[in-house]
Amino acid sequence: MTDRKDYILAIDHGTTSTRAILFDHDRKIAASAQKEGSVEYPRSGWVEQDAMEIWYDTLNVLAEVINRAAVEPERIAGIGISNQRETTVLWDRRTGLPVYKAIVWQSRQTTEICDRWKAEGLEPIVRQKTGLRIDPYFSASKIAWILEHVPGARKKAERGDLLFGNMDTWLVWNLSGGALHITDASNASRTMLCDIEHVCWDDELLERMNIPRSILPEIVSTSQVSGTTSPHAFFGARVPLCAMAGDQQAALFGQLCLEKGMAKNTYGTGGFLLMNTGDEIVRSKHGLLSTIAWKIGDEVTYALEGSIFVSGSLLKWMRDKLHLFDAVSQTEEMALKAKSTGGVYIVPAFVGLGAPEWDEKARASIFGLTFGTGRNELARAALESMAFQSRDVLDAMEADSGIPIGILKVDGGAAANNFLLQMQADLCQIEVDRYQINELTALGAAFLAGLACGFWTPDDLKIEVERRFLPQRNEQEMEREYKNWKSALHACRTFHPEGTE
Repeated sequence: MTDRKDYILAIDHGTTSTRAILFDHDRKIAASAQKEGSVEYPRSGWVEQDAMEIWYDTLNVLAEVINRAAVEPERIAGIGISNQRETTVLWDRRTGLPVYKAIVWQSRQTTEICDRWKAEGLEPIVRQKTGLRIDPYFSASKIAWILEHVPGARKKAERGDLLFGNMDTWLVWNLSGGALHITDASNASRTMLCDIEHVCWDDELLERMNIPRSILPEIVSTSQVSGTTSPHAFFGARVPLCAMAGDQQAALFGQLCLEKGMAKNTYGTGGFLLMNTGDEIVRSKHGLLSTIAWKIGDEVTYALEGSIFVSGSLLKWMRDKLHLFDAVSQTEEMALKAKSTGGVYIVPAFVGLGAPEWDEKARASIFGLTFGTGRNELARAALESMAFQSRDVLDAMEADSGIPIGILKVDGGAAANNFLLQMQADLCQIEVDRYQINELTALGAAFLAGLACGFWTPDDLKIEVERRFLPQRNEQEMEREYKNWKSALHACRTFHPEGTE
């Protein structure tokens, strides 16, 4: 046994993989482990995952990272968790087993429920109280779907035998051996059930949506010691559980966007652009969301968010379904070889469009194909689509906040792609900063955990720029390309074929 506390452990659970990363006092990575997870598509528009597999993957990477670092678990000062948001699981509190697959944030299987709530006039109440809009994206309709479609689920819920959680709640419940049923303010704000001004579950929404309050976790601060791991779940050790944050809010913190007006963009499975709005809830008039960034102590920080449903997953689709390349990393060289897309534009609305359009009926489309279009042109068009969608959100964010964004901080897997980031700088005519550590979502969770347990002070939180991308191409040229993108986007939104699922 040892009293030395040399590390913070971050668990970064994303849609397609789970990571565990050990950070030392100097914020350097001592060891890391990652495991890809499976995603199921049982019907058109449905996206699901096995929650037990996610838990087992988490155990796997935890064991691997501790073995790689050759450290005793007792030397870990605390654990911070960042997680894919909105993904919903309901489980039996007695057995610990889910009653249905986890319904992923991207899934559109709850569209009918959302349409029903809109018809009942719930949209204005939802927007005012939660800062969100009624959409299958968020957790509430997923909860309702499971309660309505899984035999016996509602009866279990009414008896108090069913628990709900997004992935933060699910992981903490398992890590604590069932002792903690909690969520943090940032994740709670993504459920469509949380009053973000008062940071509490809203009884009116629960009643109107017919969701029992008994299934909901306790809302806690984003950065606080809430309990410890169970020795049975964490290699015989009780390690403090110090932070929970939705992955995008964790990335905002990891990017050190701690002041009002600072913004970041994450190029992950989806694309997520967030701006810190301080203690003010900015009500969007341009298709964005108002959300809780984090709660530390009694102080709540809010953010404006633009959520793009499909970003990096477009490249994965091209790799796995079209076999255009063997590795996503090849797309940078392919894009440069192409010189241009030859007028090709891709609108990746595979599960509809998120911010700022919010068009659930739109479907993915490719425009401008000619016999000269090849693999390289398609790869370039895919990368450009990620930049175009981010420009849509950035323009909406500046309009809502009244704050011009001069520097965009970036992270996520595709942020390693130099072509993409240069395209973003040219298209938005702003500086784009990439940092020496790209694991900024995990680092954000680690920072929040380290502050809670005293491992770090606010002065210790630092990151270093690896490369700055400045605009190089002519602004008028980029505006012409953006106008063409808008035309493709309009065409995609107006094409709704009948007879499709």
